[in-house]
Amino acid sequence: MQALPQERVAKRAAERLPPHTFFLISAVFHYLGPALAVLLFAHVAVLGVTWLRIVSAAVIFALWRRPWLIFRRLDRATRRTLILFGVVLAAMNTLFYLAIDRLPLATVGAIEFLGPIALAAYGIRTRRNAAALLVTVLGMVALTEFQLAGAPLGFACAFGNCGLFVLYVVLGHRVANADGEAAGQETSSIERLGAAMLIAAIVVTPVGLKGALPAFTDPVLLLAGMGVGLCSSVIPYVCDQLAMARLPRASFALMLALLPVFALMIGAVVLRQIPNLRELMGVSLVVVGIAIHQRQ
Repeated sequence: MQALPQERVAKRAAERLPPHTFFLISAVFHYLGPALAVLLFAHVAVLGVTWLRIVSAAVIFALWRRPWLIFRRLDRATRRTLILFGVVLAAMNTLFYLAIDRLPLATVGAIEFLGPIALAAYGIRTRRNAAALLVTVLGMVALTEFQLAGAPLGFACAFGNCGLFVLYVVLGHRVANADGEAAGQETSSIERLGAAMLIAAIVVTPVGLKGALPAFTDPVLLLAGMGVGLCSSVIPYVCDQLAMARLPRASFALMLALLPVFALMIGAVVLRQIPNLRELMGVSLVVVGIAIHQRQ
């Protein structure tokens, strides 16, 4: 599918922006959507909210990019990657929602970062970046106060989500930097992301559709579910693809340390989960660590 003129203009404009810009936009929406989802839990089952998020995002991608047209033209290896990516998206989002239903958003965000920090450590090539990682980890320690008692299922889901988030980074980076040709026609990472989201919608339907049924009788709940999908699975994932295409995987993984910071901020604003002095010190250290890091 050849890019339309306005799409080429948008692509050139996006390339002129620093890749960190897309990451910061993604970080805001990465937890703004879940914060809104927590408010929906009082009316719709957790798995139902997960279904609304993924399926509404899949519908948006379908209307926007028509990803099914390129999926069948991709080579077998790329299709296999997209299928695996779609399964990871479905499982990751499910475990994430089960976790935030039982634990504070900032705690889940901190646990989620433990996997990507290993990716960042694996990609260290300079002393400066090693120092950046050390400062960032100290900030994460200050941000996080693990209390494993009281919500074992919540922590199990949070750590499961952590492992899947590592796969999201690895596979997402692969999708963002994959060969852009399918049967002689150019394809974009956004189209490949849309195809993976359609697969995720198929995977999550057997476990989530029943819980989402109450939303179909209330237009407000249905619209809110669609808003969660836009904020959680369209805007941040698209921005991630734009950032991953231009950032080394280790640099992107280290920047993920900002996610718990945004989780703390959004949890305070939306959910009234007010941070204490220790957590504010942790935020400061994470920001310093990101500032020290030098992209290779």
